[in-house]
Amino acid sequence: MNKLKRSLTFLLSIIALTANLATADSSQPTPISQQTDEQTRARIHTELGAAYFSRGQYTVALEELHNALSADNNYAPAYGVMGLVYMELHEDKPAESNFRRAMELAPGESEIHNNYGWFLCTRNKYDDAMTQFNIALSNPLYSAPEHALTNAGICSLQANKPDIAQGYFEKSLKYQPNQAQALTKLAQLYYQQGRLLEARTLIDRFFDNNKPTPEALWLGIRLARKQNNKDAEASFSLQLRRMFADSPETQLLLQGKYD
Repeated sequence: MNKLKRSLTFLLSIIALTANLATADSSQPTPISQQTDEQTRARIHTELGAAYFSRGQYTVALEELHNALSADNNYAPAYGVMGLVYMELHEDKPAESNFRRAMELAPGESEIHNNYGWFLCTRNKYDDAMTQFNIALSNPLYSAPEHALTNAGICSLQANKPDIAQGYFEKSLKYQPNQAQALTKLAQLYYQQGRLLEARTLIDRFFDNNKPTPEALWLGIRLARKQNNKDAEASFSLQLRRMFADSPETQLLLQGKYD
């Protein structure tokens, strides 16, 4: 799974979004019990589309999303998920137009702004991306601000602004202390600053609450080497080789390129 797909694992709360998002004529979410038959069909097809998307079945996902919009062509979540599908397919024009339509229909939905911001970030439009993340975070009712905070941190790293990134990751962990990418990215920054004990605390928390990733294991290996913890180094190294034999991190390990 490539780096973008790993990012999407946590930053998409699509299914929850489709359950009760507002449509064109409402500024507030519509409870499921009050949805029209058209909205219900649109929601179900959108949920199916999101599920197929998460499995990488993009053609079927698009079919379900078109079915959703046939039922209700003002159903914002369908446009939002369609934007994500086209983003993964690297079809930027339809991705952009679908994200914009979703925001037009549901301007107060933070997760759509967050996902659009991530799209912009992956296209190296860092300033525009940060604008979208900040719009998402300006909503006091945003139920998952750690999503946008972590994405803003990653985007800041890509824009070569590690100090700003660090602030976003630290804020993200205040909302969700076990957020996987924020833990890994912040631990990496602390490691680079020589703050080894703090980096160790974060990476230990990561492994206590999340499944291993190549990035986290590789950082664990390098931290263990710095701290002369041969048992931890050997354990992390074994896991990396066994679980992620083809990863770039494993290749670095085999080549002895620790820093």
